[in-house]
Amino acid sequence: MINENDILDMTCLTRAQIDAIATHEHIDTVSAAELGEYMMHIHHGPQKVQKMICEDIAEALHHDDLPTAKALYKALKEFLAEHPEALRGNI
Repeated sequence: MINENDILDMTCLTRAQIDAIATHEHIDTVSAAELGEYMMHIHHGPQKVQKMICEDIAEALHHDDLPTAKALYKALKEFLAEHPEALRGNI
């Protein structure tokens, strides 16, 4: 039987990146993992994921939530290191 951890581990995204998508889209982590994996394979999808994480950072800063902003920034740095295509042709 496949469980939640198996689904999250099958994506090309980290847990922090999946959590950022879940927060941004107001969805559960499994749905965020599915959405993130899909977006990583469509035209301009990686750029959209990068934009989501950046928007989450801005939202955290707007609410003076520095710990969340720092965690999201770390997730963004890891995302860009693992997926440099997210920088090319940024939308």
